[in-house]
This record gives sequence, C-alpha cells and structure tokens, in this order.
Amino acid sequence: MPEPAHILIVDDEQNLRETLAIILRDEGFQVYSAANPSEALAYLRQRSFDVMFLDIRMPEKSGLDLLPEIRQIHPRMPILILTAYASLDSAIEAMRKGANDYLFKPINPLDILHRVEAILSKRPSTSQDIVQEMKTLLARLEGSSDHSAATAVEPNGNDQRFLHCGQITLDLVARQIFYEGESVNVTPTSFDYLLALMRHPSETISYVDLVREAQGYDLSQFEANDLARGRIHELRKALKEDSRHPTKIITVRGIGYRLVC
Repeated sequence: MPEPAHILIVDDEQNLRETLAIILRDEGFQVYSAANPSEALAYLRQRSFDVMFLDIRMPEKSGLDLLPEIRQIHPRMPILILTAYASLDSAIEAMRKGANDYLFKPINPLDILHRVEAILSKRPSTSQDIVQEMKTLLARLEGSSDHSAATAVEPNGNDQRFLHCGQITLDLVARQIFYEGESVNVTPTSFDYLLALMRHPSETISYVDLVREAQGYDLSQFEANDLARGRIHELRKALKEDSRHPTKIITVRGIGYRLVC
C-alpha cells in the first residue's frame, strides 16, 4: 500500500486547523498542524511535505512574508494559500512569491479535496508556470484595452484555467468569479450560466441552448426562459448591473441573452 501524502496546515485559527485536519484525515492523508510561522518552520526543517496549506494573515508573520523562507527550504513543495480577503491581488502576490494555488475562506470541503487531488496529480507543474499565468491575468484585470473579447489563459499548454470578458474573470479550477479584481459570490448553478455565456462572448445564446449548456436540460423555449430568468437576475446583481438597463448581460427579447465584453 502506498504511503499517504503528508500535508502541513499553517493557520493561527484553531477551529480552521482542526476542521481542515479532520477533512483531510478522513480521506487518508497524514496531517500536521502549525499555529504560527515558527512552528511551521520547525516542521519544514525536519521533513518535506506533499502539500502545505498556508494562511496569508497571521499575527507573528504574514504568510506572504513567510513564503520566501519556505522556498529556501523546500523550493518545489506545493503551497496552497488560504485567505479570508476575497481579492485577486493578494492571490497574485502570493503566487509571485512562490505559492501554487489559493482558496478563499470559509473553506468548502469538496473544494479542498479537489484542489489537493489536483496538486498531487500534477506534481511536475512548476510554480513559474502559474506565476506567468497570474501575471497575464493581472494585466487583463488592470484594464488592458487590447483584450475585450473573452479569452482563456493556458498555463500548461492544454488546461484553460482563466476565462476573461472585459472586467469579468472566471477561475475554472476554483470555480470563482472576479469582477473588477474582487471576488463575487454566486450559486454554483449561476456560475455555470455565466460560464456558458462567457464561452460565447458577444453572441446571442438562446434560452434553450443556455439552459442545456449550463444545466444539461432539454427544455422548450418557454420553460428554458423561465428557468434561466432567476439565474440571470442573480448574475446581474452580483455584477452590479442595473436590472432595468443592463450593459453586460443583455436580454434579446424572445430569443435569449448576450454577454457584452
């Protein structure tokens, strides 16, 4: 039987450490916990880990300041940042300093397990690939006028992680929406509706096709229109749209919707 992956959790919140440890141990991982940077460095000088969870904000020293020290000890160890601050800029800064990925608090057990599995299955990937990916993303979020249509970044040649449309960015791995650089929370189904729209930038997608692509249902036009309406309302609200005069998600009456990039 193969040895279980060893995972280190570094976070000053005891409840989070314990919850995360339970989730990971239930899946068979060997888990170690550190309440502060000093404890973390003591662990790291003793052994290597397959994955490390690192909180950005800690009293003794921030995770961002700790990253360079960690990379001196373990240059290629996968590091997954935990942050309660839903800003893409903090995630970008962490990746530039050597992190491999990020998760926003409060943590979702399924997201955690999917992310750990993804990291463990792609150990050859380098942090430099992701740094370049995030630099490209930052350039787009800073308002590059040369890229108005929806496009995707391909960090490893095949995988398309980030999808962009104007000031809207989708992280397809984290299933996270960013608008003007800030995290936006919507239901998983509404995320799938926005994803479907972003795959057809500046095109009118019919109610029927939109529902089929987002939810896999084959409905009549009337049924699809009725089902999609609530999801579009949620997305417009999340994207700070004036529901009476939307400028991003446009209703093409009697046909469907169009996302304007």
